[in-house]
Amino acid sequence: MKSKDVVWHKTAITRKDRNQLHGHRSLILWFTGLSGAGKSTLANALEARLHEESCATIVLDGDNVRHGLCGDLSFSADDRVENIRRIGEMAKLFIDAGIIAITAFISPFRSDRRRVRELVANDEFIEIYCRCSLETCENRDVKGIYKKARRGEIKDFTGISSPYEEPELAEIIVDTDKHNVEECVNHIVARLESFGTFHKTLPEGSAQQG
Repeated sequence: MKSKDVVWHKTAITRKDRNQLHGHRSLILWFTGLSGAGKSTLANALEARLHEESCATIVLDGDNVRHGLCGDLSFSADDRVENIRRIGEMAKLFIDAGIIAITAFISPFRSDRRRVRELVANDEFIEIYCRCSLETCENRDVKGIYKKARRGEIKDFTGISSPYEEPELAEIIVDTDKHNVEECVNHIVARLESFGTFHKTLPEGSAQQG
């Protein structure tokens, strides 16, 4: 339980000040999709693109955070909820610091993604759905985990023994089994520009996607 003596301390420098310094709005860019759909690949490629344009960014990756912040959590239903809760709170701190927080998590349940969305203003959470067929994800299977899941060696595996709830109203959709990484990144940047994220127009065009 939160102590009644805990009071939020306002800083002298505001988020608006930091956004002006960095030349863009701070947002949570929440990549979601099946394992193998390309979330981490796209998150890192997008960060590289934004870094070239002097944007302040950080990537929070599903595997990486389980080495530290969420190292005490399992993959049970309750721990998955807590994992996303922690990431959401951390991402909120980053956008308060004026940083574009790019997250790459399967985050299979709509309720968990909705709770993170509700932590910030409505236009500060951008859900990016990496849409890709289960068949394609299994064919990629770079970690060999789908094979283990099919053999029953991994319990509660999303897409096999545990459901993935597709976003109903994602702000951005990229079809990662139809478009390459560069095309997907171009499409994401173009959509972010249309949302007024940047104080300047970034170079390159956008891929024509839905």
